Amino acid sequence: MDYADVADLSVTIDDIELRQQEQETSSGFTRTTTTITLRGEERVGRGEDVTYDEEDHRALAESGGFSIEGSYTLDEFAERVESMDLFPGGPQRPPSRRYRRWALESAALDLGLRQAGVSLGEAVDRSPEPVRFVVSTTLGESPSFDRIAQLREAYPDVELKLDPTPEWTAELIDRLAAIDAVRILDLKGQYAHADVHQPPNATLYERVFGAFPDAIVEDPATSEETQPLLADHADRLSWDVPITDVDAIESLPFEPEWVNVKPSRIGSVEGLCDVVSYCQENDITMYGGGQFELDVGRSQIQTLASLCYPDGPNDVAPSAFNDPDVEGGLPASPLGPPEQTPGFGTH
Repeated sequence: MDYADVADLSVTIDDIELRQQEQETSSGFTRTTTTITLRGEERVGRGEDVTYDEEDHRALAESGGFSIEGSYTLDEFAERVESMDLFPGGPQRPPSRRYRRWALESAALDLGLRQAGVSLGEAVDRSPEPVRFVVSTTLGESPSFDRIAQLREAYPDVELKLDPTPEWTAELIDRLAAIDAVRILDLKGQYAHADVHQPPNATLYERVFGAFPDAIVEDPATSEETQPLLADHADRLSWDVPITDVDAIESLPFEPEWVNVKPSRIGSVEGLCDVVSYCQENDITMYGGGQFELDVGRSQIQTLASLCYPDGPNDVAPSAFNDPDVEGGLPASPLGPPEQTPGFGTH
């Protein structure tokens, strides 16, 4: 995906509006996000700020937003956003700066495409394809098979992304392995700024690699104890939290076979295009990742998956799969390709 295809896109912004939303999740926390709506030339473009701390969303709402009205190319708008202090007083966590920047840039991309009357696929000369997705879920503070049983009852063919913890029992691991539905295991070893961070645990890692021989293992923590084991399974390792730009990919502890592409973690349209292009040029397999989006951000990551990595185990399931209660009637994998209508994502 070439940034040059969208960098000169014209964007006219007359007004900006912020709307905050929140929802309980199956992971046991209340998710808060802010939708940023840009208006201009009788069109609207939207992006979603997936910053995790409610205090940061509240501070943004109280600040009244940003003074970004004017006419730009998308590249000029990105330069303007990069020069702004998006968190007066500072964010609760450093990664949030990238999340908010992505919200503004994705809203501007959406608006520019709508003002030009083209879809993202048309702009970058790619055709959308059906999107394979996995459902990401935790198994509770006292891990059990209950959530998986509910999902499989409603969706027998569901594929899963799970977060192993030291509390997983041998019985639970055997039961999960037996269903042959686990595609990604996220060890949460790279989250320096989050409560979910897990330190290196060679015993857990050995159990995971042994019980799920075909699963991708994401974000292990490296240490003297874990390094030899990880080296033996380097072809199965994937990386999520470290993937912020091309330099970060080149600095990984192992030459990557897999990466989880989260545009909000990268933070800019140009950075996203650079990462996608680099992975394609270096035969690194990509799949998309989500951040509990509640609004347009979800359809945007589904659109990117459809255009760039449709066959991967994409963690971009419809948002309702993150609800505390499992209900039937949701779309099954693969999702149909998005229509080639003007804009970036549906709203």
